Amino acid sequence: MFSSLALAPSAALVGGHIGWGLLPLFIIGHVFWFVVIVLVIIFAIVGRRRRFARWGAMGGGPFGHYGQWNNAGRAAETTLAERFAQGDIDEKEYRARLEVLRANNGQQPPTP
Repeated sequence: MFSSLALAPSAALVGGHIGWGLLPLFIIGHVFWFVVIVLVIIFAIVGRRRRFARWGAMGGGPFGHYGQWNNAGRAAETTLAERFAQGDIDEKEYRARLEVLRANNGQQPPTP
């Protein structure tokens, strides 16, 4: 990069007069490739963050989706809570089913 910029003034001597010569092309070329490299690095970082965020949302990690069953248990609890809120089931049935869901999911019920 610096060697081409150092040679640019000598390339400007064309026909015995000093002019701009190829200096703008050298500068534009270096700026262009610098911007391209910076954009590639930025897209790589953003893509990696999005990928890790997506894995985190699914309960997994970069080496597998270990938490997908836990999310299924939460979805079942949410559905059960919605049915209770709509009046489809009473409190006794809600608590019984919630206890079964948490026992099968390996979660401990919250302490009052």
